[in-house]
Amino acid sequence: MNQADLQALRTPLLVLVAVLLVAAAAVYSTEQLKSSSERQLAQQQARLNEARTRLQKSGDEKNIIVRYRDAFRALQRGGFVGDEKRINWLDGLRLTNREADLFGIDYQIGAQKKYQYAADLDPGQVELFESVMRLRFRLLHEEDIIRFFDLLARQNLGLFHVDRCDMRRIDTRGVIRFQPNVSADCEVSWITAKVKPSGGSK
Repeated sequence: MNQADLQALRTPLLVLVAVLLVAAAAVYSTEQLKSSSERQLAQQQARLNEARTRLQKSGDEKNIIVRYRDAFRALQRGGFVGDEKRINWLDGLRLTNREADLFGIDYQIGAQKKYQYAADLDPGQVELFESVMRLRFRLLHEEDIIRFFDLLARQNLGLFHVDRCDMRRIDTRGVIRFQPNVSADCEVSWITAKVKPSGGSK
């Protein structure tokens, strides 16, 4: 092969090299495009799965709401769910005092605070609060205090529990008549609940 032959092959060789370079670039570009498309597809698939999960969750939440809506509203009407209804409590105390035929009640209501045993109950998205009410009674006999709290519970004023009751006999000097013979000093916790706003408690 002489110089003339090499000169004649030079152009075809340059074209071949150029074609090979273009082909290599096309292959590389195709691989990059494929990788990018696969990443985008994976992202779209993840978004789709997330949307399906949210849709499923919203459906579950709707079913739960429908299933427990009436019970929840009953708890609201009963004073357990929502803001405290202290006026109702006091009206209930006065009415129960009359029904139980007691000698009057003195009361004090403390400030509302987080329910001290809430963590033990694990209430989830519900916050529990309590307000401690101190009650002082004068009773004809010890059974009056049991009758009083039974009557109070029937008034559907909310959830409460008796923390303690200290009772002492009153010295009547032997006088026999309709008068208080026992004094009682009780502490009652009124419990209320609120649903935490979305994102947690404030």
